[in-house]
Amino acid sequence: MTIAEILEILAQKRALTDDQADFMFEELMTGNLTEAQAGAFLMGLRAKGEDSTDLAAGVRAVISHARKIPGFDGNRPEPVIDTCGTGGDGQCSFNCSTAVSLFLADMGYTVAKHGNRALSSSCGSADALEALGIPLEQTPEEAAAGFEKYHFAFLFAPAYHPAFKYIMPVRKQLGIRTLFNFMGPLTNPARPSHQLLGVGDPERLFLMGETLLLTGVKRALIFAGAGGFDELTTWGVNRGYVIDDGRMDKAVVDSAALGFPRHAPEDVRVTGKEDAVDKLRLILAGKGPEAMMDMVALNLAACLNLLDKGTMAECADIARDVVNKGLTKGIPYAE
Repeated sequence: MTIAEILEILAQKRALTDDQADFMFEELMTGNLTEAQAGAFLMGLRAKGEDSTDLAAGVRAVISHARKIPGFDGNRPEPVIDTCGTGGDGQCSFNCSTAVSLFLADMGYTVAKHGNRALSSSCGSADALEALGIPLEQTPEEAAAGFEKYHFAFLFAPAYHPAFKYIMPVRKQLGIRTLFNFMGPLTNPARPSHQLLGVGDPERLFLMGETLLLTGVKRALIFAGAGGFDELTTWGVNRGYVIDDGRMDKAVVDSAALGFPRHAPEDVRVTGKEDAVDKLRLILAGKGPEAMMDMVALNLAACLNLLDKGTMAECADIARDVVNKGLTKGIPYAE
């Protein structure tokens, strides 16, 4: 097996085997590919059409080279959940998944929030949490202590994936979408057992779901929000897949059937970082705009359902009460 032989397979738009994909991503993550070879590999995958074999191999390689968090290897007795979406939906909405993660931690669930600064949105999860006083660039040991004390730690992607230094120059030079655009939510170094994963592009739903299935998550909901959002929304039907102990089945979440009023997309948009942080603070205090509060409650309900707290209808009732009360223990790390 040589690099040239595998590039030739991709040039013929043929699928790679698991071993071939694993080999190429390991070479990429260790800096053994030249920039020309790396670019040809990523372009070859895109031209062929990326599949779950490719994406799962990439995820395995990224995780194997990530900084490890003591005690978090995917085999903890209690659930570990993440609410990271793909981003890139271009909707300029408030930080819904960030609010959901903080409410979950306030309820006592272990939340490993994996994310980055804003790339296409008004305010990324890292930007919002930093504004709240939550530390970003923690060592793995500090993150483990944060999980123990606050049930929450933010895992700033650039700090946990040093091998990306071999990939970023190539991605910048290519200037187009590559497989790595889909990897963010799949490469949490804390290896969450449960995941709520919003996908802005409905055509990528099955790919993301099948990859999660291949990389060991216990329970997950992968969905495309109505209106092109990567969050569950309250103005239409949200469709996707639910993963439960090795099975993946179609899933539908209709907020109206759960007792939420219909809102409109413009009701959850923010004008920039300052507005996003202001709205987030109001939501965490139980005083946010109704449309945003309902959207947080809907996504929180989905997480509680994944965590076996009841049916979606029962979890929606719990979530509405939790969100309306606001955080009971305050913002983590804000002492």
